[in-house]
Amino acid sequence: MPYRHAKYFVGFVLVVIIIGFWDSYFVPIAEVPTAFHVHAATAMIWVALLLFQDWAIRSRRRNLHKIGGILSLFLFPFLIVGFTMIINVSAAGYVADENALARFLGPSFGLSMMVAILAYLTLYYQALKNRQSIRLHAGYMLTTPLILFESPFSRVILSDLPFLVFTGSEFPQRILDAIVIAMGISIAFALVLYLRDRKSGIPFLVAAIFLLVESVCMYVGTNIDWVRQGFEAYARIPTALTLLIGFLLGTAISWFGWKSGDRRIQQANAALSR
Repeated sequence: MPYRHAKYFVGFVLVVIIIGFWDSYFVPIAEVPTAFHVHAATAMIWVALLLFQDWAIRSRRRNLHKIGGILSLFLFPFLIVGFTMIINVSAAGYVADENALARFLGPSFGLSMMVAILAYLTLYYQALKNRQSIRLHAGYMLTTPLILFESPFSRVILSDLPFLVFTGSEFPQRILDAIVIAMGISIAFALVLYLRDRKSGIPFLVAAIFLLVESVCMYVGTNIDWVRQGFEAYARIPTALTLLIGFLLGTAISWFGWKSGDRRIQQANAALSR
């Protein structure tokens, strides 16, 4: 089984999520909006499922691994819905001018979150499509926590590792800088894994490219008029419609990714039987 240290990486991400969101989510958990509950639950279950999948395949419980894979097909659409709900909350706060941070960071955050959703759709589709290749399948699945990592880790940076914000900026720019720095660390990690095995490490290169695009969108989006105008236009779209689109996108990826993987497995089996 490749990536023998995967459980430590995924476990670390889970710990960082808990630490990063402890004060802002877990402590006031009864007071936060529903959108945050959906996003937190689906994201943490996704990371926990990756840990379960790693354990199942390493302990040679292949039936449990298959069950976990099927569960991921049903969970994935709700994961995308959770991301969409967070974008909706951010858009509502932006147009309502809730506070200085919402006004400053909203457009950048919304645009980068859309890139993150596109990254999840791509990476999970490729993971399903490449099920016949253990290393590619595992690689694509393990890249998904990387897309999630910057959000909690940027909070850890701001509260516990302030020296990493080497820009010396002040609020609210400091928050933006911390997010982009967290993304940069994720990009560096992904590129190291890719360079260690360029043939099978392509999932980490793909993730690094998405993270780079996301970081650029995050850093410059707030200063671009069309991004601000687009975010205001997005806020006017009915919430039910955006959630339906998110759910359908996630469902389509689960369905077509699985079917594409089936075709590849059938082709491989046919080639071996000749």
